Amino acid sequence: MRIQKLNAQPMTEIKQHEYSLLNEIAQDSLVTQSNLSDRLGIAVGSVNWYIKRLIHRGWVKVSHLDRTRLKYDLTPEGLAVFTQRAVLYARDSLKVYGNLRQKAKVLVAGLHEQGVQQVYLNGDDEAMDILRLTCIEAGIQISDIPGECILEAVGQGYQASPLKH
Repeated sequence: MRIQKLNAQPMTEIKQHEYSLLNEIAQDSLVTQSNLSDRLGIAVGSVNWYIKRLIHRGWVKVSHLDRTRLKYDLTPEGLAVFTQRAVLYARDSLKVYGNLRQKAKVLVAGLHEQGVQQVYLNGDDEAMDILRLTCIEAGIQISDIPGECILEAVGQGYQASPLKH
């Protein structure tokens, strides 16, 4: 008996606007094309074209509520594509987090070995939040003003300014 992995299925190609439309439709099946246009920042004609494409691909079905109102629903296939993309995004995000977390631990361990007790964090984004938490865990204080050691995110990692003695 052969066991297959859940994610062994081939990745379905989906454009960002298609994914965004699937997301909006999943949130509100009664959304209008005009609302979709406003929310996504694309022309109503483009929304119409993308919706027709999603219907053709079997990811969305449309039903008439009355003469002027439409209801959009994700099909099981559309939900699967939407979920697949969301899972891949979450997986990739966790990889980035894990990579930054490991680099932060290495940097902070080196600072700890050098006897650094206080640092200034130059930056305020998610990467710096990871570094901030890593410093706190290691017992290194975070200063509000630049001092001996300034840490910052650079590319996909971190760097410390040379320590002044």
